[in-house]
Amino acid sequence: MKAKKNKNNLEECPVSNTLKIIGGKWRLRIINEIGEDKRRFGELKRLIPEISEKMLIQELKALVEYQIIVRKAYKEIPPRVEYYASEKGKKVFPIIEEIKKFSNDTN
Repeated sequence: MKAKKNKNNLEECPVSNTLKIIGGKWRLRIINEIGEDKRRFGELKRLIPEISEKMLIQELKALVEYQIIVRKAYKEIPPRVEYYASEKGKKVFPIIEEIKKFSNDTN
């Protein structure tokens, strides 16, 4: 039996919805590294050296699409783009803190 989907093509299960948006290997790491700051692509690449450029671009686009982070492009030469957490994205911070606590408790 397939799960029901709503108008945004998300399943009705809140856990499944959340995992679709912030799940995977890199998204929580990216959100964590952005934190309360504004980060440029190169900064994120340095902070997460294990991620490929292609994957970082892909994950940033997805997080922007889900309105978890905001992409701000400045009309400057050379071009400058910054990423920062949206209000919706800031709601993920407590989840990240709980994951950190869980990790500390299990190590």
